[in-house]
Amino acid sequence: MKETFNLVEEITRNDGSIYFELGNITHNGRAEYAADHGYIKGVRILKLNIARSSHVESLENYINSHYDLLPLEYDGWEEWRRSSDMESEMKQILLENKLG
Repeated sequence: MKETFNLVEEITRNDGSIYFELGNITHNGRAEYAADHGYIKGVRILKLNIARSSHVESLENYINSHYDLLPLEYDGWEEWRRSSDMESEMKQILLENKLG
């Protein structure tokens, strides 16, 4: 099943470092569960209902082709690693949404 992403999250790793990720309400629920169980330190939604730009679609396709949809109560946290091209797409998404 392919996921559609419509929000940007800020995820805090247990070491205190942060990163930004595309998400949706289901992904945010997984992140909240992971935070509640100590797999990550925290998550917060920075922006809901982001525009469906070519950058969002490109990163969405990359995530859907490289990672499986996990259950809501997954024991752990899978950080989606991005290629340098996809890292550039994420930076553009942040700029488009006035978050970077």
